Amino acid sequence: MSKPVAPQLADMVERPLGASLPVRIRAWDGSEAGAADGPVVVIRHRRALRRLLWSPGELGLARAFVTGELEVEGDLADGLSRFWTLAKAHHLTGLRPSPREALAAAGLALRLGAVGPPPRPPSSEARLEGRLHTRRRDRAAIAHHYDLSNAFYSFLLDPQMAYSCGYWTQEESPSYGLVDAQRDKLDLICRKLALRPGMRLLDVGCGWASLLVHAARHYGVRATGVTLSAQQRAYGLARVETLGLTEQVEIRLQDYREIADEPFDAVASLEMGEHVGEHNYPEYAARLHRLLLPHGRLLLQQMSRGAAGVNNAPGGGPFMERYVAPDMHMRPLGATLGLLESAGLEAVDVQSLRELYVWTVRPWLDTLQQRRAEAVALIGEEQWRVWLLYLAGGLLAFAEGRMGVHQILMVRPDERGRSGLPRGRTSTLGRDPELSPRTDVVEPTR
Repeated sequence: MSKPVAPQLADMVERPLGASLPVRIRAWDGSEAGAADGPVVVIRHRRALRRLLWSPGELGLARAFVTGELEVEGDLADGLSRFWTLAKAHHLTGLRPSPREALAAAGLALRLGAVGPPPRPPSSEARLEGRLHTRRRDRAAIAHHYDLSNAFYSFLLDPQMAYSCGYWTQEESPSYGLVDAQRDKLDLICRKLALRPGMRLLDVGCGWASLLVHAARHYGVRATGVTLSAQQRAYGLARVETLGLTEQVEIRLQDYREIADEPFDAVASLEMGEHVGEHNYPEYAARLHRLLLPHGRLLLQQMSRGAAGVNNAPGGGPFMERYVAPDMHMRPLGATLGLLESAGLEAVDVQSLRELYVWTVRPWLDTLQQRRAEAVALIGEEQWRVWLLYLAGGLLAFAEGRMGVHQILMVRPDERGRSGLPRGRTSTLGRDPELSPRTDVVEPTR
C-alpha cells in the first residue's frame, strides 16, 4: 500500500524550514498534514508539483493556483500571510532551493508520479512582444489588464469606477465605506490641485473617467483625459454623455508622449507612473513639466517599493509581472522625487496612503471571494483566480510595508523661480474633509 501523499509533502517542506507548516495540506489522495486550524492548501493534481520542479518558488505556485491544480480553502490572504510570516522568521524570502533540497524534491516527485515535461503556462499569462516600453508594447501591456471587461470592473469597483487607493477619513461603518472613501479621494485631489471653474485639467491615464467627471461636475473645470485602454475610453465617453458633460470633458485614446496641446492649469496622474518604466520615467517627468503652465500644480498618486529589505522586485515579483501588470516598475519614493525634481518640478507635499490601501483592497477581495459565481461568469475561472491572488497578495504587501503608495504634489515654478503658492499650508492643500465633510450625491451605477 502506498504512503499517504500529504505527510510526505509536509515533511519535504518542513525539513529545510526547520519549522512546522503554518497551514494544512490536503493532497489529491485525500490525505492531510500540517496545521490543525486556518486555511487548507488543497493540491488537486500531481501537475502542481511538476510546475514547482520546473519553476521553483512564486511563479510555479502561481501557475498551479491559476490553473486550479492548487486551491486554498478559507481566506487566501490569511494563508499567504502565514507563509510570509514564516518565511521572514526563517530568512527564506527570495531564496531558491539548494541543490540538495531540489534533488530531494525531484526524488519525491518521481516517487509520486509527478515527473514529466514542463506544463504549458496558463492562457492568462501575458505574452508581450517587442522592445520594452515602445508605444506598441505599452498599449499591449495596458490592454492585458485594463481591457479585461468593463462589466467586470463595474462589478468589482464602486459606482465612480475609481481603481486606485481611496482616502478614508473615517472608520468604516454602515454610513461610511469604500464609495465614500473614493469620493473623498477624488475631492482631495481636486482641492490639492486648487481647481476652479474654467481651468484646464489633464488626467494622464484617466481610467474610467472618475476624476474627470468629479472635477467637471463639482469644480467646473474643462477636463481632458488620455488612456491606452480602448474599453476604458468607451466606458468613459458613454458616462460623460449620460451626465451631459460632453462640452467639459474630452477623453482620448492617446499615449502621454503624444500630448501636444499644452499648457494645462493642472495635471493629475493616478497610479499610472508605475507603468512608464525605469528608463522612460525622466521623459515622463519632463513631459508633465512641459504640459503645465508656470505655477501649475501636478498631483501624482503612485506606488513604490522599499529601498532595502526583502521582496523588493521593481515589478512586484514573478506573478505580478506575468499576470497582472507586465512591464511595471516601482522604485523607492525618494528616487521618484529626484526624477521629478530633475525635470524642473518642485515638491510641495507628500502624503502616504499605504495603510488606506488595505481598507480599499479588502472590499474588492471580499467581493471576489463572496460572489465567486458572478465573477467567474464575467471573466472565467482562470482570470478569477488571477485576481484573487493579485488582490490577496496586494493587500498583504501594503499591510506589511512591502509596497507603498503616495500622493505627491508638485508645482512648476516660473522663470524667476516663483511657485505662486499661498503662504499657508492649509490654503495650499485645501481643508481636510474631516473638518468639512462633503454631502455630494454619488452618481448611480449606469
